[in-house]
Amino acid sequence: MARVTTNFRCTECGWQSIKWVGRCGECQQWGTVQDSAQPAARVNAVAVPEGRAARAITDIGAESVAHWPSGIAEFDRVLGGGVVPGAAILLSGEPGVGKSTLLLEVASRAAASGQRVLYVSAEESVSQVRLRAERTGALQPSLFLAAETDLATILGQIDQVQPQLVIVDSVQTVSSGLTDGLAGGPSQVREVASTLIRVSKDRNLPVLLVGHVTKDGTIAGPRLLEHLVDVVLQFEGDRQTSLRFVRAHKNRFGPTDEVGCFEMTGDGIAEVADPSGLFLSRARTPTSGTCVTIAVEGRRALPVEVQALIVKTQAPQPRRVVNGVDSSRVAMLLAVLERRAGLPLSTFDVYVSTVGGIRVTEPGADLAIALAIASAYKDKAFPVTQAVIGEISLAGEIRPASNAKQRVTEAKRLGFSTVIDSDAMHLREAIRLAFASSTAERVDVPDF
Repeated sequence: MARVTTNFRCTECGWQSIKWVGRCGECQQWGTVQDSAQPAARVNAVAVPEGRAARAITDIGAESVAHWPSGIAEFDRVLGGGVVPGAAILLSGEPGVGKSTLLLEVASRAAASGQRVLYVSAEESVSQVRLRAERTGALQPSLFLAAETDLATILGQIDQVQPQLVIVDSVQTVSSGLTDGLAGGPSQVREVASTLIRVSKDRNLPVLLVGHVTKDGTIAGPRLLEHLVDVVLQFEGDRQTSLRFVRAHKNRFGPTDEVGCFEMTGDGIAEVADPSGLFLSRARTPTSGTCVTIAVEGRRALPVEVQALIVKTQAPQPRRVVNGVDSSRVAMLLAVLERRAGLPLSTFDVYVSTVGGIRVTEPGADLAIALAIASAYKDKAFPVTQAVIGEISLAGEIRPASNAKQRVTEAKRLGFSTVIDSDAMHLREAIRLAFASSTAERVDVPDF
C-alpha cells in the first residue's frame, strides 16, 4: 500500500506546507490552507491510444476559428470578431457598472438573430430580469430565463433548452452539492467554473460567466478561474458617469489591445462607435488652463481635454487634487515645471482633471498636463485648434509617445491644425510654441 503523507495545500494558488498555517505563504490569503492527505503513489506510463499520438507541428492543419457576431459591434471588437463556439468568457466589473445589462443585451441580440439563448440568473428572479429586459427592449421568444443557484439544476436546464449560448450571472453565486463550502468560496468557484467549461468544450457551446471583483479590483475567487477560461473581459466605468469601457485582459481568439466603448442610457446600454467628442468641453471660446491631447485606448486614438486650475494659497502644504490622471505623475510634472521651466508652483493649490470621466494614465499625456498647468499659471488660453502629444522626462526633455503617427493623423482628422510633440525637444520650447501660437507676443520662460 502506498504511504500516505499529510500535507496542507492552499485552495487558492496550490502552495503546499508540511503543517497548517492560517495564511498562505504564496498568495497571502487567509483561511485557504487545508489538509489534503494524498497517497505518495507513482504514476506509470500507459500506451498512447490510436489517433492520439503526437505529430509534427508542420503536419497539423491550421483550422481557422469561426466567430459569429453577437450583434454588438463594440463587444465583437474586443472579442476579436465575435463569439467563438465552445469559448468560455469571463466578464468582471465593479458592482452596478452594468455587467448584467450588457450581457442581457448580448443575449437579446443573439436571440434576435435566431440563436437559442439560456440566461441563468443566480442573483435575480426571472421577473426582475424580465422587467429589465422590457425596459431595454430585450424581449425575444428564443431567449430563455432561469433563476437557479444549484449547478446540477443549471446543467439540467442546459439539457432541456439545448441552447446555443449560455450566460451565467454570476459564477460566485452558484454552488455544487459535490463540494463542501459556501457559494463563492475558492473550492466552489473552482468546481462550478470547471464543470461549466467542460460542458462548453464537450458541446461546442459558448458560455459567458459574470465574475465579482474584490475591493482592490481583482476578480474574486481562485486565480485558477482566470487560467481556465478562454477570454477575460473587464467592464470599467465610473458609476457617476455614463461612459463604460470593455477591455480584454486575456483572449485566446483575438487581440488584447482592443477597447469597446459604451454609454449607459435610460433605455439600457448603447454603443459609442466614435467617442471622439465625449472627452472635449463644449466651450466655443478658448479658456485658460485647458489643453487637448490625443490618447490611445487600445487601438483607438481619442482626443482628451485636460483642465487645470491653480489658486494662490498660504498653507504650508499646498493641495494637489487630481481626477482622471495619475496623482504621482502630476506631482512629478509639477516638480519638472518648477525646476526646468521656472514656474514657481510651490505656493499654489493645483487641481487637474479630465473631461468626460475618462482616466488617462499613459505617459503620452504628460505634455498636455504640463501645458494646461502653465496656461492656468499664465492665465492665457491656447487656441482650440491646438493639440499636444509627448512624454516628459525629469530633465524636461520631450520624448515621443507610442503610436505617435496614429495620434498626429487623428488630430489632423479632427481639425487640430497645430500639433506640438517631441519635435519641440524641451518643455521650455513647448511652452513658448504653445503661447506663441495663441498670441503674437512670445512668452518668456526663464532658463535654468
